[in-house]
Amino acid sequence: MTEKFIINEQLNFIKKQIAMIKESTKKNVPPNVLAAVIDLANAKILDLIPNASLDQQEMLDLSRLKTDVEYEQYIKRLSDYLLPFPKITEEQLKKMFPKNKKLKLPDLSKIDHSQLTYLSWNDLRSNKKFIVYELDGKMVGIECSITPTSKNNICSFCNCFGEVAYFSTVTKAKKSKNPDYYKAIGNFICANSSECNKKITSVEYLTTFLKDSLGM
Repeated sequence: MTEKFIINEQLNFIKKQIAMIKESTKKNVPPNVLAAVIDLANAKILDLIPNASLDQQEMLDLSRLKTDVEYEQYIKRLSDYLLPFPKITEEQLKKMFPKNKKLKLPDLSKIDHSQLTYLSWNDLRSNKKFIVYELDGKMVGIECSITPTSKNNICSFCNCFGEVAYFSTVTKAKKSKNPDYYKAIGNFICANSSECNKKITSVEYLTTFLKDSLGM
């Protein structure tokens, strides 16, 4: 039996490719066009995990699937090989935010680690959002200010349109000639981080944001 090898955003990416195939099928496109859509989706999925073993490549291959039931079974089987978000304790979270003496922590027992790319929670009393992510093999966290918005927009993390909040954080960037210098980064992200984790298909922006914020 092959080991778990898929992470949350990769499974979301695969689901998105299957949704595109289903959409093309509903539109009754010519067979050669549908075949091209399937071939492209399959190639993208196989490229998604370049170090996959032969068994894993066989498991990822969707070129032989035909029906909605087969696609559902495919996703269900891949879900069994989903790597969960690393287990983390309340003590570890407290160490990530040592300056916040009144840190409000999430109920870790109620969090489904199998559907997380990043861990996030809000402290509505202080209008703060906390984000924790495994960056280059190390768990890191940042604290951001968050402001609700009344309009929908594109989330910077999952790149999907929906209900967002504006958040900003002060980076650790410094200038030797100006000790008072600071740089703030602001973006729109999903108001509901749980929904964002269900839609995110790439961590490119998330990792860039964290590295800029942490001065890495």
